[in-house]
Amino acid sequence: MDFKVELTKRTEEINRIIHERLPKQEGLQKLILEAAAYSVNVGGKRLRPMILLETYKLCGGKNPEECYDFCAALECIHSYSLVHDDLPAMDNDMYRRGNLTTHAKYGEDIGILAGDALLNFAYELMLNAITKREPSAALRAGKAASVIAQKAGVYGMVGGQTLDVYLTGKKMNAEQLDFIFRLKTGALIEAAFMAGAILAGADEKTVSELEEAGLAVGIAFQIRDDILDITSTQEVLGKPIHSDERNEKMTYVSLYGMEKAEDDVLQYSKKAENLIRNAGDNEFLIQLTDSLINRVK
Repeated sequence: MDFKVELTKRTEEINRIIHERLPKQEGLQKLILEAAAYSVNVGGKRLRPMILLETYKLCGGKNPEECYDFCAALECIHSYSLVHDDLPAMDNDMYRRGNLTTHAKYGEDIGILAGDALLNFAYELMLNAITKREPSAALRAGKAASVIAQKAGVYGMVGGQTLDVYLTGKKMNAEQLDFIFRLKTGALIEAAFMAGAILAGADEKTVSELEEAGLAVGIAFQIRDDILDITSTQEVLGKPIHSDERNEKMTYVSLYGMEKAEDDVLQYSKKAENLIRNAGDNEFLIQLTDSLINRVK
């Protein structure tokens, strides 16, 4: 298998799935629809929806179309979180993925609304998917939607973001940094693994183990992000570097040092791979998680 070729093919598939589901940019509210679409379309690796789809296959799912609305919903949630993360009141970043951030292009007010629109549209997609299915499939879809909602909310990503914002410029301890990593970054990746497994009909033990794999991937991903914020360049990364230092944020590197950060990325990566292999056979998913953990941008 040529991973790069397969990654390109799957990324194009995810893009098609998302584009088919985004609302048409028309009507008196056209501006917000355009801004929301811009937020999703300016790039991105489509990692979370791809993980969801590949985990579905890993767990024996036979009809990938069952996942499509959930793939699009997960990317909408991820995109909304980035739009709000970039706002002046948060990280105040003007570039992401080499493009102007949504608020930089459309204004802060439309940036806020674009994030709101994407979050709400994600729930529309999932709820519509549930109502269209037969009882057994609807139950699985409902469970998958519930997991995504929880992992995106106050017991997941929003909870982690809140502590991250609150502690900006303040002293942070290891427990607080771990909490932020687990919720802010890890939660949506956990959701991708879990939702894919649930939609495929996996048992609770498998879903739980894949949740653990998602957490390991999420923590390793965030540590790598902290490393790249120091070692990379804006041209390579597609967004400003040293933003953590500028915003007075403690990072894994500043707390533990570069050597331990690099070693822990490796350990979490190995843990994730072992858990994924225990659940089934999907070499592409293994290489996908390895590529995002050991990425250069």
